[in-house]
Amino acid sequence: MRVLFVKQDHASPGGLVEDAFAGLGYDVSEFTVVPRERYHAPSVTVTFPDPGGYDAIVAFGAAWAVYDDDAIGTWIHDEIAFTRAALGLGVPVLGICFGGQMLAAAAGGEVTRAPRPEIGWTLIDTSDPELIDAGPWFQWHFDRFTLPAGIPVLARTALANQAFAFGRALGLQFHPEVTPAVLDCWLETGGAAALAEAGVDVGALLAQTRQLLGAAADRTRELVRRFVRDVATADIGECDRYHTLPVTGEPV
Repeated sequence: MRVLFVKQDHASPGGLVEDAFAGLGYDVSEFTVVPRERYHAPSVTVTFPDPGGYDAIVAFGAAWAVYDDDAIGTWIHDEIAFTRAALGLGVPVLGICFGGQMLAAAAGGEVTRAPRPEIGWTLIDTSDPELIDAGPWFQWHFDRFTLPAGIPVLARTALANQAFAFGRALGLQFHPEVTPAVLDCWLETGGAAALAEAGVDVGALLAQTRQLLGAAADRTRELVRRFVRDVATADIGECDRYHTLPVTGEPV
């Protein structure tokens, strides 16, 4: 079994999500959208791989906004088209943070700036605890998504929708992959300044992440298992409509 990790940038380690897929016997391949040398100028030309060559796809987070064409250029529309093609082929897709927002946009939803950032370990309200545990899950986002009619929200906080599923797709706003090493990577690539501006105590956040790591690993392992067992085997008839969705539909 092959899973493709779509990394929007070089600073997105697979962390606990990679461990969980490997534990289920998946061979992990990676595709990086924005290379390291273009991290500060991310408007690049991208040719995505054939989604039909994989048994699952995971789209990870990013430092940018899904709707910020001025910064990232047109590749976000190419990634949405790639995601729709995957779903049309029946390939399961898991979207995480930016990846979840991108998946919401691919489904016809909208991504907008949140009134304030949501950062840190947070309990969520879940209407489907058999799929999405209440957490705590790690949050680090400045944007949020809405969904079109017919796609229910499965989990939320007071600030943002946190999870949804349709067809063989599962979108998440939170970061199930986070470990201290993952967090360190984000801090070293501009995250420390962003947290300072948001008034977050970086030392306390790292200490809490180390303290919660064991339980977080168990929770993420179970989330990925449920994705593979339940979402990835959903009736692909639910995905048929992706053949008719516009590649660059608005809003994004």
